[in-house]
Amino acid sequence: MRFGEKRLIDAYAERWALVTGASSGIGAEFAEKLAARGMHLVLTARRQQRMEKLAEDLHTKHGAKSVIIPGDLASPKHVRKIVKEINRQNIEIELLVNNAGFAVVAEVEATSLDRVKAMLELNVRAVTELTYLLLPEMMKRGHGAIVNVSSVAGFQPVAYMGAYAASKAYILHFSEALWAEAIDQNVTVMALCPGVTETEFFEVAGVSGWLKKQQSQTPEQVVRSALKALDKRKPCKIPGFKNKLLAFVTRFVTRKATVNGSRKYFRPRPKKEKSEKPENKE
Repeated sequence: MRFGEKRLIDAYAERWALVTGASSGIGAEFAEKLAARGMHLVLTARRQQRMEKLAEDLHTKHGAKSVIIPGDLASPKHVRKIVKEINRQNIEIELLVNNAGFAVVAEVEATSLDRVKAMLELNVRAVTELTYLLLPEMMKRGHGAIVNVSSVAGFQPVAYMGAYAASKAYILHFSEALWAEAIDQNVTVMALCPGVTETEFFEVAGVSGWLKKQQSQTPEQVVRSALKALDKRKPCKIPGFKNKLLAFVTRFVTRKATVNGSRKYFRPRPKKEKSEKPENKE
């Protein structure tokens, strides 16, 4: 057991966490780490078979119970479905991890408006609804926590993925504001702002080769860092020194220079048309 983990285990053992986007990447890693610390899990994402396999593994390794609620959080109906099922089973959510999200990377003239609207439904509306539906009960009982997954992209405008960066800026500011409101009730709301992470994110965004060219972190590194910060009740966590530096530097560079600099990193390369539409990562 690493230093600092004991308090998390004491606080969360035999309690329930709701993890969105739980079928892969950072969401699946959160499920693994929380199960290892004694939590039971409500898992939601689009890919049911992956979640079933994850739940089976977590039960075998850690004895964790799992409730699987498949569906697309880009649909407002799915949020209501989750809350209804939690209430039906009398589950009290101690920790909410709003991880589900995806990006759209494209030049303006090649951008699908429907795809961007679906992204905003997931990245902004679903996060907002789940937070406001669960946070008041946490504050009323005087314990609980929420982790909203933002991004280092939330600290600056980013060319070719402007709506995505804006959605992550919303999550960052939203979470920090609620941290200030909830902290006196012994509830922590934290924005997690990872940089490049080894997940399916870039494939879904339409830039599958981009990950290979960048220094990255693993989901395990990101989640381990996040839980340490949550134990310290921080309002925001940026995993990795390089990512912290990138977020910090934007304070001292003009906004014009910042967004111009983003163009060389995120400009999409021409590619052959694909017949299949990429799936939302959850």
